[in-house]
Amino acid sequence: MRFVAITSWQWISGHRAVILELLRQHAILTLIAVGVGLAISLPLGVLAYRLGVTYGPITALTGLLYTIPSLALFAFLTPFTGLSTTTAEIGLVSYTLLILIRNIVAGRRTVPDDVKDAARGMGYSRRQLLWRVELPLAAPAVVAGIRVATVSTIGLLTVAALIGKGGLGQLILEGLRILYTTEILVGVAMSLLLALLADAAILLAERALTPWARGTRSRAWTPPRSSEVVGP
Repeated sequence: MRFVAITSWQWISGHRAVILELLRQHAILTLIAVGVGLAISLPLGVLAYRLGVTYGPITALTGLLYTIPSLALFAFLTPFTGLSTTTAEIGLVSYTLLILIRNIVAGRRTVPDDVKDAARGMGYSRRQLLWRVELPLAAPAVVAGIRVATVSTIGLLTVAALIGKGGLGQLILEGLRILYTTEILVGVAMSLLLALLADAAILLAERALTPWARGTRSRAWTPPRSSEVVGP
């Protein structure tokens, strides 16, 4: 058997509703994974910065999760959570934690001490200092982490098609099963388009919400190269 190497626009037109539905599923699953990951990472990042002794254990644990291959993690979770969306989301969320936590801590480290001292002198409490000074000034680094986490999640989500919860990955998997190039190319192209649109949307939102940070470079942490770590 061999791949059918002709791109069929007729097939694409006839399956437009299916493609758009899978695109919607892919976007929703990504949004849930990054949103839950951020909700977990924010308090952990605050804790790791405030109590420096916890930074090592937190990043070591999340780093361990980050290095587990996605197929192995899904296989481990399946006996407990089944072939469900929960299985896919647990795996996807775990891969966002290291990126987000390190960027949250890195962002807070860029806040000048004199700015924090001035806020304390104005009577800001620790909570007010965090939400009204530190996090806004750390936003460029935090958003950089969200961008990396979002794009990587969109890519990893295609692997979740193996447990029936992969959004656009289902097109790729089905195309490989029947050796149909068109279906594979559509799945790849739509995943790439979604990643580009999501990255651009987050960048535009950051620029709109943090006008003071324009023209500056954040000290954001990025994941190690594939040659340096066994990633998902």
